[in-house]
Amino acid sequence: MEERNQTSSFFLLWGLSDRPEQQHMLFLVFLWLYLVTVAGNLLINLAIATDTHLHTPMYFFLASLSCADILFVSTTIPKALVNIQTQNRSISYGGCLTQLYFFLTFGDMDIFLLATMAYDRYVAICHPLHYRMIMSPRRCTILITVCWTLTNLIAMTHTLLTLQLSFCSNRMISDFYCDVEPLIRLSCSDTKVNDIAVLLLGGAASLGPFMFILISYIRIVTAILRLPSAQGRRKAFSTCGSHLAVVALFFGTVIRAYLFPSSSSFNSVEEDTAAVVVYTVVTPLLNPFIYSLRNKDMKGALGKLLRGQVSFLRGQ
Repeated sequence: MEERNQTSSFFLLWGLSDRPEQQHMLFLVFLWLYLVTVAGNLLINLAIATDTHLHTPMYFFLASLSCADILFVSTTIPKALVNIQTQNRSISYGGCLTQLYFFLTFGDMDIFLLATMAYDRYVAICHPLHYRMIMSPRRCTILITVCWTLTNLIAMTHTLLTLQLSFCSNRMISDFYCDVEPLIRLSCSDTKVNDIAVLLLGGAASLGPFMFILISYIRIVTAILRLPSAQGRRKAFSTCGSHLAVVALFFGTVIRAYLFPSSSSFNSVEEDTAAVVVYTVVTPLLNPFIYSLRNKDMKGALGKLLRGQVSFLRGQ
């Protein structure tokens, strides 16, 4: 097949329904999901910033997770909304690679932050007397910096390797955003290096943090079960409940969407699309609600923030 000039080419994002009667509903649903996700995560950040009781490592990492979620959904949903509204599924070559880079950066950032938050809970429960010394502001800043550095390096590696690929006549991407594996499948050049990078870097960026979280919580549960007081055990479990719920939701959808794709039948493709939508859209939406509904301190801070806003509006 004839290769084309990459910089002047485009791809077609074909991951959502092509039925005309569903376009208006899809636009409204995606717009609503995006606005609620951004608003919910912004409220989390404002509540943490304005309440001094929440100026602790746990909420520092939660604020970072909320920022990453806002950026994560902003990488894919606005373009999807434009494509739905204009009925034009194309994305430029440069736009696709840019979206790929930021999608990988913020998606992997979520994974690394969840692992960092598991470490924070491990230190808080297993080493409570040394918690403030271990989780000092300096160490928290270093942990966040390491997370951002690693995710940017992984995303940059995938993007540069994708930049070396040649694409021919088939430009149809099965998702509604640009991802590594769909682009590799479309390439008509040798993709061995890209496949190895997906295997090694993908495994390091997902399996590594997941195993770290698993080991951390095995040690946390072991430490909690040794507590003599039932009330103390309940309190310790409650401090981990929100994080565990987010971890289960996030990795559950990632495993369904990427590790266990369905067959190529029409119904199975629709199921895969639904799983990807849950991972890329619904999970960032639910994170702020999970943390706020299961956490008394967060609910109190959000209540103060909203009451303050109401009072301010009335004062005007």
